[in-house]
Amino acid sequence: MSINDAQASPHTASTGSPVKTIVVASLMLFSMFFGAGNLIFPPEVGVSSGTNFWPATLGFLAAGVALPVLAIIAVAISGQSVRDIGNHGGNVFGVAFSVIAYLAIGAFYALPRTGAVSMETAITPLLGWEGTAANGAFNVVFFLIALVLAWRPNNIIDTLGKFLTPALVALLVVLITVATVSNPRVPGTPTEEYATSPFVTGLFEGYNTMDAIAGLAFSIVIVNSLRSKGFSKNTELLRGTVVSAVIAGILLATIYLGLAWIGQTMPNGSSYDSGAALLADASNLTLGTTGQAVFSTIVILACMTTAVGLISATSEFFAMLVPKTSYHFWACLFTALSIAFAFQGLETVLSIAVPFIIFLYPPAISLIALTLLQPVVKRWVTFHWAFRLALWVSVLWSAATSFGAPLDFSPGQDVGLGWVVPTLLAFIIGVIIDVVSTGSEERSE
Repeated sequence: MSINDAQASPHTASTGSPVKTIVVASLMLFSMFFGAGNLIFPPEVGVSSGTNFWPATLGFLAAGVALPVLAIIAVAISGQSVRDIGNHGGNVFGVAFSVIAYLAIGAFYALPRTGAVSMETAITPLLGWEGTAANGAFNVVFFLIALVLAWRPNNIIDTLGKFLTPALVALLVVLITVATVSNPRVPGTPTEEYATSPFVTGLFEGYNTMDAIAGLAFSIVIVNSLRSKGFSKNTELLRGTVVSAVIAGILLATIYLGLAWIGQTMPNGSSYDSGAALLADASNLTLGTTGQAVFSTIVILACMTTAVGLISATSEFFAMLVPKTSYHFWACLFTALSIAFAFQGLETVLSIAVPFIIFLYPPAISLIALTLLQPVVKRWVTFHWAFRLALWVSVLWSAATSFGAPLDFSPGQDVGLGWVVPTLLAFIIGVIIDVVSTGSEERSE
């Protein structure tokens, strides 16, 4: 599906003012981004960063907010789907990258994580249910509810934006406000990583949300949702998508800052082994006996809204990729796979994440950056080899890093950024080839 090619369907009709629709779409997008890791990682950053709170938090926001927003804007500006902008790296790259990205943020990691986190951080502490049978039963119910809510993709903007997200945001605001007012901020000593490189460490915590990948994937949902509400013209879709992404990003950043701040106000915050445990105790400490129920409700709402968005986004993509299959076929398949993976528990699901994150982020960031840069310099050069060389170098570097290749000669490799310089050099070489090729074509004419 291309934004440039998007046409209003025969059943499309405006359902209210454009401003109201964009606000609802922004809330929908926020809820799709704000899932399990988004709730847990910020307070961990707040505790671990100590007196280096601001550089660490800004690093987290760069990867956890700025990159996802830029990902959606990149797709919107280019007027193309993730697969199509991926095709700048060649057809093989376009198909492979988009499929791996959707599987990573879908059934192989982020989607089953929503069920696993809900069980282990919301249900077990609140009700005491644990064990294989309880875990399996909960995940079946959780994902079947998510499937029902995602069954009609055009209704997701209303389901999430008008109902579930306002409830989620209201509970988060209550928790953050009460916790920050009740306890004074007493930042501790930064951990070793945050003491030496707080921004980069925070950046990698933001990576763990996988929202930059999700931003590329969610573009399908936000565009289709706006189109279903009467945004039929190309300029309307572009403007609506960009504004919705920016508003959602501002809301995400605000909530992240609040959650990170809670980490700095909790007594003995460094004694907690996870952000989930810290937030659970913060809820109990500030809200009394109802605190655990409030926290559990926040977790389940956050995970459910993300699960609905992920089922919808991945199903729409694969239905588009394989036209002979239906959206509902893929939705049922990914729901079943998510139940199977989530059944294994949170630790098993999380163990799958690191290789995916290491591999996907360099080409994803490169793709987002080049897609945003191309319209700016198109007057002078059209990227062809610049895209291909840069993207493939980032892919190969990621693969080599994943397999433990000795690449310490590259600047930043020790903090996971060794791919930046080689990719930049490949991009420069590609630009030179593109400029020379264009000049040769013009002279031959």
